[in-house]
Amino acid sequence: MEANLLFAIVTISLALVFYTLGVWSEKFTGRLKQSHLVLFWIGLIFDTTGTTLMGKIAGGLKFNLHGITGMVAIVFMLGHALWATIVFMGKDEQKLLNFHKFSLFVWLVWLVPFFTGMIAAMAR
Repeated sequence: MEANLLFAIVTISLALVFYTLGVWSEKFTGRLKQSHLVLFWIGLIFDTTGTTLMGKIAGGLKFNLHGITGMVAIVFMLGHALWATIVFMGKDEQKLLNFHKFSLFVWLVWLVPFFTGMIAAMAR
């Protein structure tokens, strides 16, 4: 297996781990905390790194279900991490308590390109 592909797979997998930990720990805690922000940002960094490498390996962005949902997911993750940071810094207790609803939505959107990429890779 090529080193770039292996690194891309590892970083995408780490994105899944960190982003999932952030989203679900926020859900179970019932309140957005700084540790969740850290996990969201780490997940985004790993996902962006892995996606960039995968794109280079594939020869660029493909305008198919995986490629389009992948770009949408990264934009959503970035928006999610930025909005979470704003909400956290604003210290509005009601927003801190309800933020997990948005987090779960973004996480579910993110799972689409994660699994379509995995399925496409296994089909080859």
